[in-house]
Amino acid sequence: MNLRILDLRRIDLYEFKRKLKKEKLFPEDAEIRVKKIIDDIYNRGDDALIEYTEKFDRCAIPKEEIRVRNDELDMLSNCIDSSFLESIKLSIERVRRFHNHSIPRDWAFIDDLGNVLGQKYTPIENVGIYIPGGKAAYPSTLVMTAVIAHVAGVKNISVITPPGSFEKPSVIAATVKAIGGIKNVYRVGGVQGIAAIAFGTQIVNKVDKIIGPGNLYVAIAKKLLYGIVDIDMIAGPSEVLIIADGSIDINYTAFDLIAQAEHDEAARPICITFDLEYAKELTNRVRELVLDNPRKDIAEKSIQNNGVVYVVEDINDAIDIANTIAPEHLEIQTSNARAIAAKIRNAGAIFIGENSAEAFGDYISGPSHVLPTGGTARFFSPLNLMSFYKVSSVIEMSEKGSSVLGDHAIQIAKKEGLFGHANSINIRRRKNNG
Repeated sequence: MNLRILDLRRIDLYEFKRKLKKEKLFPEDAEIRVKKIIDDIYNRGDDALIEYTEKFDRCAIPKEEIRVRNDELDMLSNCIDSSFLESIKLSIERVRRFHNHSIPRDWAFIDDLGNVLGQKYTPIENVGIYIPGGKAAYPSTLVMTAVIAHVAGVKNISVITPPGSFEKPSVIAATVKAIGGIKNVYRVGGVQGIAAIAFGTQIVNKVDKIIGPGNLYVAIAKKLLYGIVDIDMIAGPSEVLIIADGSIDINYTAFDLIAQAEHDEAARPICITFDLEYAKELTNRVRELVLDNPRKDIAEKSIQNNGVVYVVEDINDAIDIANTIAPEHLEIQTSNARAIAAKIRNAGAIFIGENSAEAFGDYISGPSHVLPTGGTARFFSPLNLMSFYKVSSVIEMSEKGSSVLGDHAIQIAKKEGLFGHANSINIRRRKNNG
C-alpha cells in the first residue's frame, strides 16, 4: 500500500486542472439500476420497499415494523454508556448554538414611491433525513442534520436509516431520544428508502425535502428525484485535501489522511506540499501508522486507489489546485494558515491551523458535517439553516407606485406581446389616476 506521489512542478497545470474538472460523478449503468428501483417503489409502494430491504440489507421486515415505535426507541436505547450520551448531548448543544446565530428574519423596506418590498422566510414543513448505515453507525450525522432542522422550525422530521442501525444497543435510537421531537423513524435505507419518502407509501410519510449523505446509489436516487422533492446536495465519496508546508508535525498530517481513508474504500485522502522529500516521508508515515487502525483494510484500499500527494512549486499553485478540486474538507497546515484561507474560494469546510483536525468538524465543532463533495463545493454549500427554509418575495404596491411604475411595466409587457399583463396593470393605473 502506497500513497501515490505526483510531482506537478514540470507539468502543465492548466491541462492538469482541465482533466480534474472532467471527472465523471456517476456511472451511467448505476443510474439505470437506481431508476428501476425508484419506479418499482412508485408503482408498488410498501411491498417493493420490503422486498428491496430484504434483498439489499438481508433483513425481512414486516410492514408493521417499518416504522420504529417510541417504546422500541426506549428499549433500544438501554445499555448505551453514559460517556457516549454525555458527548452526544454536548454535540447537540454545540450544533444548536452555532446555528442559532444564523436564524433569518423577515425584512421589508418602503421605497420612494411608498411600495412595501421584502422577503418572508418560512420553514419547510416536512423534511426527510437519511442516515447512512452498513459499515458503521453514524449518530453524528443525525445530530448534524436533525438539530439544524429543529432550530429552523421544521414541523415534521422523518428519519430513514438501514435496519442494522437498530440492533440493540442502538446509538441511533439513543441519539433520536437525545435530540427529541423527531416525528417519524423508519428502519429502511438505500435507494428504496429515499424513493419511499419522496413519493410516500401507505406507511412512510411523504416529505418535501431530503437531506443527508449516503453511498453512490443514494446520491443517484436523490439526483433523479430532485423536482419531486428538494434535496440538499448531490454527494459523492468523502474527501480531504491538506495543504502542508512541513512546518507542522508530519504525524498530524498522516493521521488526518488516514482518518479520511477509513470512511470507505472510495474516500479520497489528498495532500499538497512543496517538497518531494517531505512527500516521501509522509507516504512512509501513512504506511506505518495505518497498520494500527482497526479499519486498516478499508483505509489501505482508499489510500491505494484514491490517495495522492501533489508536489507543487509554491503556495499559489497549491491554492490554485485546491480551488480546482473544490474539496469537501480542506485543512491548511502551514505557518500562515489564515492568510491562505482567505484565498480559498471553493471548499465545503476550511480547517485552519495545526489544532483544527477535520475530525473535530465531524463530531463537535458546531457547523454541520454534511458538506459538498466531488468538486461540487464550486456551487453547493454545506448544510446550514437556510437549507430548511423557503424564501417568499413580498410585494405591496402603493397607489403612487402603481401609477408611476405602471407606464414602464406596460411598455415592457407590450414588447413581450403579453397584452393581458398590460391590461392588468393599466386598469389599476387608470383608477389610481382618477
